[in-house]
Amino acid sequence: MNTNTLLIGNNELFYRAWAKWLSFLLATPLSLVFLIHPALMLDSQGNYSHGALSLVMLGISAGFVHGVGFKPKFWLWRILFSPFVGWPLLLLGYFLLWQAQGS
Repeated sequence: MNTNTLLIGNNELFYRAWAKWLSFLLATPLSLVFLIHPALMLDSQGNYSHGALSLVMLGISAGFVHGVGFKPKFWLWRILFSPFVGWPLLLLGYFLLWQAQGS
């Protein structure tokens, strides 16, 4: 068994069209918020959580990489840009946005 099989499996379910569309559709609104109006991500004190937002940006990158159908060959990039990592980080981004809007 190679490293890819051990770490993320040979599961092609997450590389079907619906999963790629989901990744792309989750990543697009968050990227637009970061580009057009990043102040929406401020907390009640007017600060950013730089660590959390760095993880969200990794999730956005993973969403776009997976969403366009690219499968990296190197095992580390394949894991970092997989939906297994990207989707939870994108959900973290939506949670932070929801939390910032509620405060």
